[in-house]
Amino acid sequence: MNADEVRQRAYAMPLENPSYPPGPYRFVNREFLIVAYRTDPDALRSVVPEPLEIVDPVVKYEFIRMPDSTGFGDYTESGQVVPVRYTDKSGATQTGGFVLSMFLDDDPPISGGRELWGFPKKLAKPKLAVHGDTFVGQLDFGPVRVATATMGYKHVVAPSDKVLHGLREPGFLLKIIPHVDGTPRVCELVRYYMRDITLKGAWSGPAALQLGHHALAPIADLPVLEVLSGTHLIADLTLGLGEVVHDYLA
Repeated sequence: MNADEVRQRAYAMPLENPSYPPGPYRFVNREFLIVAYRTDPDALRSVVPEPLEIVDPVVKYEFIRMPDSTGFGDYTESGQVVPVRYTDKSGATQTGGFVLSMFLDDDPPISGGRELWGFPKKLAKPKLAVHGDTFVGQLDFGPVRVATATMGYKHVVAPSDKVLHGLREPGFLLKIIPHVDGTPRVCELVRYYMRDITLKGAWSGPAALQLGHHALAPIADLPVLEVLSGTHLIADLTLGLGEVVHDYLA
């Protein structure tokens, strides 16, 4: 194999059998349980990188069930998203969500999420299911339960315009790829969007959230001071590829 062949075939690792295929990445019947909560503002400021700004001391804890995703398969995900504001060099501002942590149970979206976009993904065991009249999300890191979210199942229909507005806002990621000597080779703020969204249902209801401490899954470092809302939604959507909006090494 000559150098030109390597460049032509190079998409992802390993070269002969990449962990994930090229996109687009379409998700069908993607189901969310989102519990928004108020947290400690100082703790939040310590984990949100500039040039992003915190709008309010709020975190959205998410469980996402993905039974049908192109190239990635059938898996479940859980993690924290922080509502933020981004101001570009021209002074224009936009609101979105900074993805702080993600835990999931499937290799292709872990590899692809980290390598393509910079999603902060780690291997764990999240679950999302209906138990009687309760929508329940649980996250285990190894043998330790680190998150439990509960919500009344389909209590109140949520306004579709508000839900769609949230889905259409950009997401922000801190993409880090080390050099072979251990120094950072890529350190960028990445922006991405969900596209071609079909909202199939959205509901609100009473919600609760418990976070447990773990050395390698420090989600409880952003403590739950007050639960603000619970949202359950189902949608088809495409995860768009990203764009670099800030290069920390430039």
